[in-house]
Amino acid sequence: MPSTSHPINLLQDVHSRMINLPIYFRERVCEECSWSIPTFYRKMRSALKPGSDKERITPNLSNAEKEKIMAVLDEVYESFWEYCEKYRKKPTRK
Repeated sequence: MPSTSHPINLLQDVHSRMINLPIYFRERVCEECSWSIPTFYRKMRSALKPGSDKERITPNLSNAEKEKIMAVLDEVYESFWEYCEKYRKKPTRK
């Protein structure tokens, strides 16, 4: 019986995973911080201070939110790193 599976295209697989990283990151941050998607983008955006054409206001993040964001970043990055492990060359044993 012929095999119906095709070899994995490394470039396509890794690229597809990388494209989804920002979405997964956003979803995890929203979940951990109890934010809606609009809140995520509002907190990410900076705006010009009224009456100023140079001074910017950035939304304040609490220390807890900063810690959660970094924890999610580490989780997402580590998960991607581990996923790609299957493509890394393993050392040959003598």
